[in-house]
Amino acid sequence: MGIGASIFMIAVGAIITFAFNIRVGWLDLDIVGWVLMGAGALGLIMALTIFNRRRTTVVADATRPVTTQRVVEERSPYDSDRPL
Repeated sequence: MGIGASIFMIAVGAIITFAFNIRVGWLDLDIVGWVLMGAGALGLIMALTIFNRRRTTVVADATRPVTTQRVVEERSPYDSDRPL
């Protein structure tokens, strides 16, 4: 769950909790709203802390030039053991 989905869940949970005064027989909409806000807050915390570690920054060293290597693999159409 990303930042946008977390904020959306918090907003929907707040609307359900604070804006509606509807009572459905066996379902308490206030609890549903609080659960949505809690799940959204947890998702937002996870998106900002844990998943932020995946982002890495590549810094090029100015003393060494950047080189690339090109690998070319040629396949013969007569090789039956390897699919094309």
